[in-house]
Amino acid sequence: MPERFGRRIPEPTVVRLPVYQRVLLELSSIGVATISSAELADAAGVNAAKVRKDLSHFGTYGTPGTGYDVDYLLGQIQRELGADQERPVVIVGLGHLGHALARSQGFAGGGFRLVGLFDNDEATVGELIGGTKVRHISELAGLCQAEKVAIGIITVPAVAAQEVADQLVAGGVSAILNFAPAVLSVPPAVQVRHVDFSAELQVLAFYQAHPETVATRAPAPAAGRPNGRQYGESLPARSGAGSNGAVS
Repeated sequence: MPERFGRRIPEPTVVRLPVYQRVLLELSSIGVATISSAELADAAGVNAAKVRKDLSHFGTYGTPGTGYDVDYLLGQIQRELGADQERPVVIVGLGHLGHALARSQGFAGGGFRLVGLFDNDEATVGELIGGTKVRHISELAGLCQAEKVAIGIITVPAVAAQEVADQLVAGGVSAILNFAPAVLSVPPAVQVRHVDFSAELQVLAFYQAHPETVATRAPAPAAGRPNGRQYGESLPARSGAGSNGAVS
């Protein structure tokens, strides 16, 4: 868990921050000025107490009887997420998934800059994907050091994942997003997050097999539009003054 002002920030709180950011970005885009903790919680698929507790780790942003100023809270969350800083990123493994990620528009929006693509397939090396040339994996550590790469994305087969992780660590990379179905061994200072499609499918299969458990769970936010909500329809644009969205 990360620390702030000597306090440990729970990982679930950190994981929810991008969801809050996505909600606030859309609200800001349609001119909503303020939002209550209850409305933000509903849009993010959590409860209001959890929203207030999450945000309390970073300061007091709301006003009782008024709610949260959308643009101000958005700016604070983006700062906490480091979106105000540019982070160089590399992708290793240019199969179908790697190609799709390399063409994704998601890097720029979060303050990430794609600086390198790597593969060991001679037929792929030299290819231009989204304006970035694929390099041979033998150049990985050197480029990571030269570009001060912050995050490495692994999309190689499981048998090659540890070797790639070792090269990323050797290049000074301190965070890895691993799509390979393999457990990685890295130094304690290196953060690793795993994206396991198979495991997620099994979780969905569990809830299909046990539908009685679904009703007890908070609704999960849908991609791009939490809870599938049309914000203009369900969260009225308010001026902030005189609104009834309580923070408490």
